[in-house]
This record gives sequence, structure tokens and C-alpha cells, in this order.
Amino acid sequence: TMPSIFSYQSAEVDWCEGNFERSSVIAEFYNTVKTPLPSPCANSNPCSPMMLSTGDQCPVHTGRHTMSLLPAGLFSTYFHMTLSYVGQLLDELSILWTLAVAYSFWYPKIYFPRFIKTRKQFLWLSGITTVVSTLMSFIKPAFNAYVLNCIAFHLLYLTWRELKKCNDKRVHRMAAVMVMWWVLAITSWISDRWLCGFWQAINFPYLHSFWHVLIAMSLLYCCPLVIYFDVTYELPSFKPKLAYWPSDSWPVVVPYVILEEPHKQC
Repeated sequence: TMPSIFSYQSAEVDWCEGNFERSSVIAEFYNTVKTPLPSPCANSNPCSPMMLSTGDQCPVHTGRHTMSLLPAGLFSTYFHMTLSYVGQLLDELSILWTLAVAYSFWYPKIYFPRFIKTRKQFLWLSGITTVVSTLMSFIKPAFNAYVLNCIAFHLLYLTWRELKKCNDKRVHRMAAVMVMWWVLAITSWISDRWLCGFWQAINFPYLHSFWHVLIAMSLLYCCPLVIYFDVTYELPSFKPKLAYWPSDSWPVVVPYVILEEPHKQC
């Protein structure tokens, strides 16, 4: 009898951490509990258009952007808890759809293919590509994770292109920190996937749980960068500025973007 696609351990992928070692209902305990879930509280007190029009400094909270990651966090938790085939597909497809939304709305127009003239056309292109990619994902789900990770190289390339046009040291520093966290994250992911025998031999098969935390740290810096560059293109009358909460001097900070409207001179 074929196992149900909702059954525990019916997925094609099984990470290095031992199954059901800490709980009888959670397959991979540390991979499950260390999956970051964006908090709805991060979306409190968003800036209003009136605040922008008055020329006041306005912190652009990343809550709305991080909330788009909530489905990916929930489905990743479900996948690692059950290691089910449905959980694996939901985990991978939620990441694909999140990337599709990000590309659709925040991909700079100057990088559109030559045959794309408007944002609406690009939305159609992104939608068709996402549908095709979704259907292809059912062919070999275990291969999806490698493809999704490769998209990061395109994002890094776009960041590099933008940094060449930017002289703000804060932007360069934030990009460097983002890349640092990403390198640590992808190293943990690859090590868990390819060197599992070694980590099990030394009784430390938890690198995939480190991946969850480290990639979340990278996204914490990536989102403000996306907002910064998006404001530069879409709201040219405002001057974006990167800042840190609660203070630049704190060892652990939350980055955000401030919009400053230049004062007109008579």
C-alpha cells in the first residue's frame, strides 16, 4: 500500500537531524522549533502618506515585507514536524511564491527584459513563470531546494549592480552584513546536506536548524536594502536613509529605512 502524501516521513528529503529523538510527534525537533516565524507585531505603526508629505523623518518598517515570509515559515515548520510529502511541497512552493511576489512588485524596471515595457507585462511574465515552475516542482521535489538556493546568486548580482551606483557607506555595510549571514547560512545548508555522516559521527547533526536562523538574519538585512533601492526608483523625491533600532551602537539591531523629503528652497 502506498503511503499517504500526508503521512509522516513520506517526503523525498530527510535532513541530518535524527527523527523523533526529542518528541513522539515532531520528526525533526530542532529544525521545527528554530524555524523563524515573522511576528505580526512587526507591522505596527506603519508610516502614513501624510507623514511622508510633511517632510518628517519616517521610518519605513519592514513588517509588511517580512509578513510575506509568514507562509514560508509556517509551511517549513509543518514540513520539519512531519517530513510529509505535502509538507515538503508546501515548504518549497511557499518560498517560490514568496520570491515570485518579491520579483513582481520590487524588481527594478531598469532590469526588465527588453521585450517587457510595463510593470503589468512583467507581472504576467512572473505569473506564467511561477505557474510553470510550480508544475515542474512536482516532477522532482528534492531538486527544488537546490534551484531555489541558486536564485540567491541572481539577487547578489542585482545587489552588486546597485552598489556600484551607490556611494553611501551604510548601504555597502548593510549589504556586506547581509552577504556574511547568507554565506554562513548556505554553508550550514550544504554541510548538513552533503556532510551528514561527519556531523552524525561527532553527534552534531543540527546544521539545518542553524540554516533557518542564519537565513532569517540575512533576510533581516535584505528587506531594508530592497526597500532602499525600491524607494530610490519609485519615490525619487524622497531621500532614503538606512538606520538601526534601537541604536547603531547596540550589538544586536533591527535595520530599517527612513524617508526624508528634501526641503524646497525659495
